Amino acid sequence: MKLHQDLPSIQAFRYAAGLSQDQAAIRYNEVAGNQTTLGGTTINAWESWARARGSAGAGSPPSFASLLLLAAAYGRGPHGTADEVISPGDLVQEAYEKLAPEDQLAVKTAAGRSSISATSDTLRVRNAVVGGSPDVDNVIGADFNLEVPTIDNGNPAICAFSLPNPNPGQLLNLTWNTFGFGVQRLMRQIKSLGRRLDADLCFGVNEAGLVMATFLASAQFNRCAIGYLRCNRVKNRIIFADESHYPESVEAPVIVICDFEVKHADVVGLVAGELRERYPGAELYFAAFGAMTKGDLLEVDSFEDLTGAKIMRAADFEAVFIAATMSPPGIEPPLELR
Repeated sequence: MKLHQDLPSIQAFRYAAGLSQDQAAIRYNEVAGNQTTLGGTTINAWESWARARGSAGAGSPPSFASLLLLAAAYGRGPHGTADEVISPGDLVQEAYEKLAPEDQLAVKTAAGRSSISATSDTLRVRNAVVGGSPDVDNVIGADFNLEVPTIDNGNPAICAFSLPNPNPGQLLNLTWNTFGFGVQRLMRQIKSLGRRLDADLCFGVNEAGLVMATFLASAQFNRCAIGYLRCNRVKNRIIFADESHYPESVEAPVIVICDFEVKHADVVGLVAGELRERYPGAELYFAAFGAMTKGDLLEVDSFEDLTGAKIMRAADFEAVFIAATMSPPGIEPPLELR
């Protein structure tokens, strides 16, 4: 997708697999046990449909069953020997709303079954090298699906992971491996929103949020402008420091706000109000690395089981993305970024 941002997802994945349309059809038939006789013209029809951006009469949509087979075919990579897990939703990111209602429901049900979640078992315990000395990486807990506020007709299911704390009562210091894994998870959730999210601005809340915003702006949002909100606590209230940066933008921009963690304090509400005042008519999306849970169970069943659920709903974001859940007192970013 990074190499072929001008192409529909279904075509970009074929390019990444190094296949022509005819070769893709052959791979498809192989995955189906050669019980199908798909040709390159069908691959072309699917890609034309995705490329049409709403135009009538261009190509034809793939069924959910076809997306399953195609995802498996492209997951084998250029030489047919890879084992990457690609979800059906990955193939129709920007064309999701053009699918038949039944296929949209099927894609939603399959949400979260991606290469990130499939490979997370290998990331449970790893060795990281920080500052030249070996250190034990964080233990990454189980993946689980969680329904969060989202856009109309969007995909409410996100695949998050838990961050168990082996030392209750102390901050959990994250390694760069875990930090990068969480940013990747946010990217996957954004891609699975149900339609393509093109941000005009990516704002970071404090330094850790700014690092997140930098990664997302570069990798996900075509190097969009980056803003910075530095929050200072003065006499039991939070103010935005003069060092904060508000880039110029188009009228009524799409803004993605990045915050490292969400606890009890209503920082997100203040941030949302500040940005709506600065950018009238803005669409606000919220991406958090960690969200604290109300109880001891990290694999929560409901969005309301998060301590910040009420303040996130009150901020009236278009959609919410959460990489991980955490227990009190919270998590500390690498190098103690604030």
